[in-house]
Amino acid sequence: MFVVDATTRGLRILTRPGHPDFLDLPWSRPMEEWSGERIVEVARGVHRHVVRFIDYEGSLYALKELPPRLADREYRLLRKMAEDSLPVVDVAGVVHRAGMPGGNLEDVLVTRFLDYSLPYRTVFKHRRRDDPVGEVRDLSDRLLDALAMLLVRLHVAGYFWGDCSLSNTLFRRDAGALAAYLVDMETGEWHPQLSDGQREHDLEVTEENVAGGLLDLQAELGLPGDLDAFDVAHDLGRRYTRLWNEVTTNEVIGPDERYRIQARMRRLNELGFDVDEVELVAAEDGDRLVMKISVTEQGHHRRRLMALTGLEAQENQARSLLNDLANFRASGERRAGRPLPETLAAHRWLAEVFEPTVGAIPDGLRGKLEPAEVFHEVIEHKWFLSECAGRDVGVQEAVASYMRTVLPAVPDERTVLALDDDGFMGYG
Repeated sequence: MFVVDATTRGLRILTRPGHPDFLDLPWSRPMEEWSGERIVEVARGVHRHVVRFIDYEGSLYALKELPPRLADREYRLLRKMAEDSLPVVDVAGVVHRAGMPGGNLEDVLVTRFLDYSLPYRTVFKHRRRDDPVGEVRDLSDRLLDALAMLLVRLHVAGYFWGDCSLSNTLFRRDAGALAAYLVDMETGEWHPQLSDGQREHDLEVTEENVAGGLLDLQAELGLPGDLDAFDVAHDLGRRYTRLWNEVTTNEVIGPDERYRIQARMRRLNELGFDVDEVELVAAEDGDRLVMKISVTEQGHHRRRLMALTGLEAQENQARSLLNDLANFRASGERRAGRPLPETLAAHRWLAEVFEPTVGAIPDGLRGKLEPAEVFHEVIEHKWFLSECAGRDVGVQEAVASYMRTVLPAVPDERTVLALDDDGFMGYG
């Protein structure tokens, strides 16, 4: 990987291609003293280090001061995790300032801000239902599922987080669910394989941090008091264990139960995991087989959607879009009376359905949600309208209704700027 290495009076900046060189920033001063038009205040989690957000022509970057050893270590870890296709922020560079005049300046880790991502506080603040208690419980469930999936994915890949918390995670909407992204790995480690003790320790720390984060949230936003933070945090452990067992447990099958191999693979695909290999070995009794399945990284539906259409989406968004593509293909085959090649169907679906739908988003509303999330919500809105009307209302009518009645009320989420203690504002 090529980097830009700029050395000036003890300053050394390593940046990755595709990002600014950051040479115009006041590196000779502690970041807490910085000011200027590039500085942007963004809604964020709680940080133990100084963090500033910088705007470069509409692209935001998070800068975090760290001791030199931690900054370089986190930079390397985040790069490796991205190479392993794990959901982490895009690390842009690291700035070494130890040799600059004045001394005692910490190094700075630079990451690209994740568009359409939300801190957990903002997820709860941007509630969209009139039932506050039901909405909070539903959000808690989605938050736990996302965090459990993230932790399982890290552990399968050999990563020990060490400080998993709601504040160290960002969330993106994913077709009604949430997808969790890691944003802080300064306490992390990578091992060829984690021991049960390492996983249990990571999970225990996570449960404690989640309980603390939810207690803070209840005090800050006045959430329903019948939501027990410790019960919710313990439920995270149960969800993690169920998911871990589904992904890693070996099954014993009889010689006439070959159907269970395909059933297990389908379950893993539904969770988003691809199966790398299936190994069958004789059990101790000699009459049965032990099925050992190795999974690759999550993203089964994302990769399939990308291969067919070239579209980027979250995992559940991709599943939703693929289902709509399958329905479009089936409808075309019924009209034509013959099979329609999948690649041709994908090309027509893009041109006739997806692109006109996202193209209908008014310019002033494009910062509300990701295009794939908008498309998913239009599909859901079409179903709702059709149920009410007792007929299929059609895509055009659903798009027009959604853009007029639903999307304008959604908070801007491309980048959430902090206004004050009581509100947030969308940016970009």
